Amino acid sequence: MEGTKKLLFISVAIVVGLYFLFLGLVEAKVFLAPLVIAIILALLMMPVARKMESWKINRPIAALLSTFALLLLSFGFFIVVSLQVNSFINDWDTIVENIKPKLEQLENMFYEKTPVDEETVKEYKEENSLSTMAKGGGEKALSFVSSIFGFITDYLLVFIYIFFLINYRGKFRVFILKLFSEENQKEVKDVIKQTTKVGQQYLLGKLILILSLSVLYSIGLGISGVNNFILVSIIAAFLTLIPFLGNLIGMILAVAFGFILSGDFSVLIGILITFTVVQFLESYVFEPFIVGDKVDVQPFFVILAIILGNLLWGVIGMVLAVPILGILNILFNHIEPLKPLGFLFSNEEKKQKK
Repeated sequence: MEGTKKLLFISVAIVVGLYFLFLGLVEAKVFLAPLVIAIILALLMMPVARKMESWKINRPIAALLSTFALLLLSFGFFIVVSLQVNSFINDWDTIVENIKPKLEQLENMFYEKTPVDEETVKEYKEENSLSTMAKGGGEKALSFVSSIFGFITDYLLVFIYIFFLINYRGKFRVFILKLFSEENQKEVKDVIKQTTKVGQQYLLGKLILILSLSVLYSIGLGISGVNNFILVSIIAAFLTLIPFLGNLIGMILAVAFGFILSGDFSVLIGILITFTVVQFLESYVFEPFIVGDKVDVQPFFVILAIILGNLLWGVIGMVLAVPILGILNILFNHIEPLKPLGFLFSNEEKKQKK
């Protein structure tokens, strides 16, 4: 009876603890999200900083140059995307003209196949018209400006964090070592070294993968005749950071920009061929040879992590879920008391072979 009470108490404590942990993560998103992004990007740039230090460059200067290089890379990405968005805006009238007949066909089909009548839709349009929405325009404009200001603040904070994380990485390492006894220091050093190395290799592999997919998608979608194919290709490549769902969303986006706007079935065939070939190359060439099996997490737990990341931090949480889970899994597989969790999260076939 005492054992049952103890088990019940522990179970309730775990559930309550997890509830408040996740509640705290949601409330702390504004603070934690930029910091976690900075930690992941700092891992990516650490080899660059070490290389500079091997050239006798002071650590603060090396950290600053590494951070600045990443900042320039992000600026370049935003410039490419903004140019493509500007091209999309310039073609907006043509896009509306091409898509209007298709929308009318879909609307007529909607009235025929569903119990919704045209009068109901007209009433809804009137209630949500621009003139009606304009009444709250001031608040919406203020909210938009606030969100832009928040994004710029978080964006700059990420690079400030990256500089300090790279510059003071030795101090953070010593801090972690001081948390453990002297007899465990060697093992802890080995865990830190392996975790950092594997994390860097995984993140660098993902970056190379995204760049490669951007080029391949651009070639295929450009030949297929998709409008703004560079923008669509970059977005589709970055969406691969979200496993399973990313490729599907990217293909839907390409179909929207290509087939729906042009109505040409040859464009649709080209899009399908492009995504089929590129996803085949991603699965059987790029993933094994560029990314490798550095993060051998069970697909089931990957899906759970993505769903949980979305619930906690939205799109940012979905993108960060996999690398965070991968890094945690590396720790689990190297820390003796947590090895059962490492076995649970890792691919079963690989763990059995080991």
